[in-house]
Amino acid sequence: MTVLIPVADGSESLETVALVNVLRRAELQVCVASIGASLEIQATRGIRLLADARYADLDGREFTAIVLPGGESGARALAAHAPLVERLKQQRLAHRWFGGICAAPALVLAPHGLLDGKKATCYPSFREQLLHWVDQPVVVDGHCITSQGPATAIAFGLEWLTQLAGEEVQRKVASAMLASP
Repeated sequence: MTVLIPVADGSESLETVALVNVLRRAELQVCVASIGASLEIQATRGIRLLADARYADLDGREFTAIVLPGGESGARALAAHAPLVERLKQQRLAHRWFGGICAAPALVLAPHGLLDGKKATCYPSFREQLLHWVDQPVVVDGHCITSQGPATAIAFGLEWLTQLAGEEVQRKVASAMLASP
């Protein structure tokens, strides 16, 4: 299983690190890719993060899942990155997994039609931008998973494990993290 987590300056630091941490605990292959020219991004709260790769260097690699962190300015940057948006559209057309947390569902996925006909959630202040907003920490609809924000990032990561690696793997990781069922 390969998971792409694209990041930009302004990506939500806690969500990004929580997702990478949870997914790598299950030994999934996670590629954090900076959409900028540098591997280093300035995430929220003044936290610098170092990506594994530059998005431009991914070439034609396919991923089992594409997961977008939030952070308003980071999500806006991801939404404006045409190659990423096209990859997300192809991901949906191929019935492969995609999703986002916090501002990403409202600012990246919804405006590009990726949530059409899907129930989803996001950071509550952006809910008006989703046609079928659900007030739940994590929402799964088809091959799309969305979540609300920093406090739901662990649950979001664990749901990705359930869908990609199975319930047994998810339970083992959750138990090791002392996460509630």
